[in-house]
Amino acid sequence: MRLLGHVVARNALALYGVQFARYLLPLVTIPYLARVLHPEGLGLVLLAQSFATLLALLLEYGFNLSATREVARNWADKDYVAQVVAGVMGAKGLLLLVAALGAIIAAWSVPAFRGHPAYPWLACLIAAGQGLIPLWYFQGLERMQLPALLDLGTRILSTVGILIWVRAPDDGWKVLILYGAAGVLASGASTLWMYRDLPIFRPRLAQVWSALRIGWTMFIFRCVTSLYVVANTFILGLFVPPALVSYYGGAEKISKVFVGLVYPFAQALYPRMNSLVAHDYKRAASLARLTFLLMGGFGLTLGSLIAILAPELVDLVLGPGYSPAVPVLRVLAMLIPLVALSNVLGMQWMLILGMDRTFTAITAGAGMLNVGLAFLLAPRFGPLGMAWTVVCAEAFVTLAMWYVVQRSGHDFLKGVQKEP
Repeated sequence: MRLLGHVVARNALALYGVQFARYLLPLVTIPYLARVLHPEGLGLVLLAQSFATLLALLLEYGFNLSATREVARNWADKDYVAQVVAGVMGAKGLLLLVAALGAIIAAWSVPAFRGHPAYPWLACLIAAGQGLIPLWYFQGLERMQLPALLDLGTRILSTVGILIWVRAPDDGWKVLILYGAAGVLASGASTLWMYRDLPIFRPRLAQVWSALRIGWTMFIFRCVTSLYVVANTFILGLFVPPALVSYYGGAEKISKVFVGLVYPFAQALYPRMNSLVAHDYKRAASLARLTFLLMGGFGLTLGSLIAILAPELVDLVLGPGYSPAVPVLRVLAMLIPLVALSNVLGMQWMLILGMDRTFTAITAGAGMLNVGLAFLLAPRFGPLGMAWTVVCAEAFVTLAMWYVVQRSGHDFLKGVQKEP
């Protein structure tokens, strides 16, 4: 009971609610959509969702790490936090204009969107809902319960709407509208709740510039990470028809449900690890070691189980006509242990110790590796080639981070040799 009452445990449970909304609820809708929209219609929806995720990463700009760190370290000074919030919100307004420009370019340049020009704009709506929600503020305060409930509630409403409103193969645009409306509602309500705690300051140019400058390193990290984490469905759609996109995208949706189980605990632990490193370094190293072993074992067990059950999962979630997704899911199951280990090495240790540049260099290398392999393998091997591409990129990240931590003198697995 004491464990469940701890603030990290409460926030982890709240963040698992967010992950449930983002990854498990689609398992209710994907089986329905796969059967109603058929491979081509589902492929278009998944392509638009992948594009929306890229735009949302632009809007988030790494603030979920950089701004969370500022709020967590200065939560007692409300005036300072309000200035941080003003800068972040002003920066997000400018980034929203850039996202709209991205939608214009995609409508003209992506082959699958040329016959469906509304899809990139609906993707922009989804991105606004995902990217503008101030989860970073509540995460910094370690008060994630309310935004998690809002996110979960609105996504449940969108799921119900899909089951009621989407009835024909050409109804994919309705799916995107419902997802976008749910995100905008959750974002608006969370923002209003945030301003109940803080005075409202109009963003000044200096504040906006400061927010963009502080978050720049994290933004680069998120950009290069997106090349091998969230952009693959979109990249594949540049080379193959929407029906083939559905095989990869469907398998990716299933795998992300299980990969997503890694993140909530890590996000909840992030502010606590920041505090421990500053005040009790040896205890922080001990906690990092325990987390590495637990998350690695959990990821390996879960990944093996998904690989074994891939045919049953594809048949259950996607239904008849999607058998080419089975080998894709088996390859993507390798991501679960790799992501679990790289998350502890990178987010829970390297970033907290200030190894931002090295961390960014590793993820940049993985992003370039991903793009290079994608252009080589996706046109030739289609969905399966893209699956191997992302696994190779994630394996590179995990091995490179382990090597850097081992050589840095801060190897929490062997016992650290020096304090930062």
